Amino acid sequence: MYGKNEKIKMLSGRLYSCKDDKELERDEKKCRMLVRLFNNTTEEQKDYRRQLIGELLGSCGERCHFEPPIHFDYGCNTYIGEKFYANFDCVILDVNKVVIGEDVLFGPKVCLFTAGHPIDPGIRSTGMLYGLSITIGNHVWIGGNTVVNPGVTIGDNTVIGSGSVVTRDIPPNVVAAGNPCRVIREITEKDRQFWSDQLDEYYENDD
Repeated sequence: MYGKNEKIKMLSGRLYSCKDDKELERDEKKCRMLVRLFNNTTEEQKDYRRQLIGELLGSCGERCHFEPPIHFDYGCNTYIGEKFYANFDCVILDVNKVVIGEDVLFGPKVCLFTAGHPIDPGIRSTGMLYGLSITIGNHVWIGGNTVVNPGVTIGDNTVIGSGSVVTRDIPPNVVAAGNPCRVIREITEKDRQFWSDQLDEYYENDD
């Protein structure tokens, strides 16, 4: 019933089956092991945590930090740039590619779901799946308890408010929030000036 190259189908966004596929089974088993080891580490094992994350992910830059626990489908389909931080309970279902840029922040319980199931109940009952990639740009902040759905791109510098459900692409340089997530306003020079003044005040009061 199931053909060859299920992994190729999975990563190309087509219907695929993970039943009895040895390559996907091997990738998933490795992921589960590395996630379990990571989630059982302590705060004194920072070097070991970095080693495990390096083995788990497709690639990651320097200063790539996850607070445990974490949860992945495969791990190897996730690619993260420099200076990344994810707070507790990050979930990444990476049956398709997840690409995250540089200087990105995740609040607690941020969930990225590339995985999907057919809407038709008859096809869904066969166990067929599909996945659509997620892309997150540079300098993005995603608030806690946010869900990002399959196929979504979030542009550079954007802030996603906590509790959002992101069902469609969000452009760069905006604040967006809600269920479904919608653009609230652009990020402007006024924002930059306000936070620049706050930073100046911080250093002045530190004297």
